[in-house]
Amino acid sequence: MDFALTVEDRDIRDTVRRFVQRELLPREPEFLRRERSGEPGLPHDELAELQRKAREFGFWGLATPAEWGGMDLPAMLQSLVTTELATTCVPFRFGGAADNILFAATPAQQEAYLRPTIEGVRRGCFALTEPGAGSDARAISTTARRDGADWLINGQKTFITGGHEADYAIVFAVAEPGITAFLIDREQGWTSSPIPTMGSWHEPATLFLDDVRVPDSAVLGEVGTGFELAMRWIGKGRHTIAAQCVGIATRCLQMAVSYANTRETFGRTIGSNQGIGWMLADSETELEAGRWLALRAAWDADRGADARHAAALAKLYCTGMVGRVVDRALQIHGGLGYTRELPLEWWYRSVRVMRIFEGTDEMQRMIISRDLLRGHSRIGGHLAHP
Repeated sequence: MDFALTVEDRDIRDTVRRFVQRELLPREPEFLRRERSGEPGLPHDELAELQRKAREFGFWGLATPAEWGGMDLPAMLQSLVTTELATTCVPFRFGGAADNILFAATPAQQEAYLRPTIEGVRRGCFALTEPGAGSDARAISTTARRDGADWLINGQKTFITGGHEADYAIVFAVAEPGITAFLIDREQGWTSSPIPTMGSWHEPATLFLDDVRVPDSAVLGEVGTGFELAMRWIGKGRHTIAAQCVGIATRCLQMAVSYANTRETFGRTIGSNQGIGWMLADSETELEAGRWLALRAAWDADRGADARHAAALAKLYCTGMVGRVVDRALQIHGGLGYTRELPLEWWYRSVRVMRIFEGTDEMQRMIISRDLLRGHSRIGGHLAHP
């Protein structure tokens, strides 16, 4: 196992780091001001300008194949880039990406959905979760019934990220002979309603489908293969979440160390107090463990191994780790950390959802223990069936 970076890898990571320092960190005060005034995010024109600058840097479509104009970076390098972007609370991600399962689309579907999404012209959402089907994706009740040459879709989806802003949805429904994915434009009849949450990072919505009629050409992949497509999408998301957690925890620990070295009480810096020092030491230890777990999952994916076990380990640990690190950083800052002047309070609220979406903690533990009990993974992390 070799995680050593090549010169090119370091150049890409350092370029992203400079972009964050020059373009994103200076915007944090304005982002937090807008949050306090009830205007989450950044103005659309400002985000568009950032995307233009990023594209000039050559950062467009990190995971998108080169033939579609992307960088086609390996998973480990994607993980490093995601970590760097997550060191700021400013909500920015490099454009040029599309859901990985869209590459299973027909040529006509690629022109209608994949290419416009990569170019940033269209925005889609992944609609799997339902009020009665979260972790148990096979329990979805949305139905797709044939009606002549068309399909009629009925059901409700919930906690759909970006669902209120999307102009099309990848909807999973039960059809004969099994779960099937459909590409459905908003104008074809589905509606949405935003769901208020404790954090503004995750902006979910409920989608309503009442006799939404779509042609047979709306099927993504093959009829009955929707569950496999969904699992492919979810597996990739767990890599990203772990890397985001590492980035957030890195920044929070940096802030905590800086404050502990400058804040004085009783004639000395608070970092000289053992209680503060131990919080810093625990955070550094957990952060490093999370960093290696995230890289291991990406490394497994790059070498063509079954990365599901490593991804479950990374997501389970990193999502818990980042919550503990943010909590300690806020505690070290005292009352200042509790204010909305710093990003710590925003992160404190926002990271909690990471232990829920893309597979709850409990689901990750189920996957890990099942792999051990069935012999799919050996203790020590060596795959029995690479």
